[in-house]
Amino acid sequence: MSEDTSLTAPVAISENNNKKYAGFWMRFWAYLADLIIVFSINGLILSPFHLFGDMATYKIGLWTVTGILSTLVFYLYFVLMTKYFQQTLGKMIFGLKVIRTDGESLEWGNVIFREVVGRFLHRVFFICIVLYLVVGFTSEKEGIHDLIADTRVIFDR
Repeated sequence: MSEDTSLTAPVAISENNNKKYAGFWMRFWAYLADLIIVFSINGLILSPFHLFGDMATYKIGLWTVTGILSTLVFYLYFVLMTKYFQQTLGKMIFGLKVIRTDGESLEWGNVIFREVVGRFLHRVFFICIVLYLVVGFTSEKEGIHDLIADTRVIFDR
């Protein structure tokens, strides 16, 4: 009996080996650029709330209106940019791109798990820097959020 050598797993692995994965420091600088962009967007959106005095501190349960809006902007920025462009502005600046491990286009599930669930886990746990340091010790330089979403960050240039 002859074995079928056209399995998709080995092909996906050999295709991924041709990619240059982005390491911790490149991803770190891209993330810092993204944070500056998100804080700027939040400043533009939320500045009218500060003009009206107490609206900035208006509470809904445990959260303030500005806290809810700034968190919403943060997650929407990462989700929408990654879904539609496969990269955020910070990744564009540094020539990085998010891909799926199987080479297919990103689906909403990949993006939601990577950008919302992954980032939420990183922000909730105090040891978030340790979770990001995983990037430096894995063969394809994937973080915990990449492992969850089956994504990788590669150099696009």
